Amino acid sequence: MTEEREVEMSDPAAGAALPATQKLIAQGRAELGRVISGQSEVIGEVLVAVLTQGHALLEGVPGIAKTLIVKSVGRLLGLGFQRVQGTPDLMPADILGTTIFRPGSDAFVFHNGPVFTDLLLVDEINRMPPRTQAALLECMEERQVTADGVRHPLPEWLTVFATENPIDFEGTYPLPEAQLDRFLLKIRVGYPSLDEERAMLERHQGSDTNLPDDANIQPLSPGLLGEARDEIRRIRVEQDLYGYILDLVRRTREWPMLALGASPRAAICLLRVAQALAAFEDRDYIIPDDVKRAALPVLRHRILLKPEAELEGFDADRIERRGGRGRGAAGMMHLRRTSREAHDRG
Repeated sequence: MTEEREVEMSDPAAGAALPATQKLIAQGRAELGRVISGQSEVIGEVLVAVLTQGHALLEGVPGIAKTLIVKSVGRLLGLGFQRVQGTPDLMPADILGTTIFRPGSDAFVFHNGPVFTDLLLVDEINRMPPRTQAALLECMEERQVTADGVRHPLPEWLTVFATENPIDFEGTYPLPEAQLDRFLLKIRVGYPSLDEERAMLERHQGSDTNLPDDANIQPLSPGLLGEARDEIRRIRVEQDLYGYILDLVRRTREWPMLALGASPRAAICLLRVAQALAAFEDRDYIIPDDVKRAALPVLRHRILLKPEAELEGFDADRIERRGGRGRGAAGMMHLRRTSREAHDRG
């Protein structure tokens, strides 16, 4: 996904087709830029996950601001934040909560766990045992916790961000495909550039270690997040674009280098993310370029390479880039033209 275009901070929603989304992006980039150096693409994908009410895997080496990004986004959006550190002895109750006896009475009460929040960051999710990993499934899909036969609804904006270290695999429990498919996006967080890392050092010089507190991030006005979400849901999709999305997803099931292709859920996720990317560009309709930009973060964790493909140096991103060339230039131009003509008629 490319960086969103510049928006005037004086009146970011002036003349915009999607004013709430444009105001959110403009204020978000201004406020988060005071805390985080670079990582604009990662921040954009984190915002996509929250606005589409999905969940995201963040993959990257330690110390590249994965936790800081999620915590800062929570403050910007005015959402609650909790963090859980994955360890081999972590139990499901440590995340979900547990029933405890209330002293001075004969009643048991349910004590909420850290999952009862808006943004939950699970650090090193692959270090948790499979039983605890599975405990997150109901939370992520059903947005509820069941304890002693009683259902406890979770907050409306619950978004799970789980981190993985791509280098250290000792003592880990890889997530099975069924769990990976629950995540809307897999976000790869890389090293900052030289200038961005220099700016980071300058920002930390003479500053407290808690950058979000020092920067005094100003939260969005109440209701703006919900308005932006509603705008994204109303993004129009032409019939030809449905065919393009399905063609892209179904091709992964036939690609000779893949042992497992993308699921039907992947097609739905591709559509939702493409709508969000169109909204970030202030368009109330999607075009094929939105689908292409969404393909890598949506599909990279949903396809499984054959061993011979890995031996040849292929990875999921490289496979997707080759597979995304399916329609020729003429077909792409036709889809863009169809989308714009439908927009003009609307």
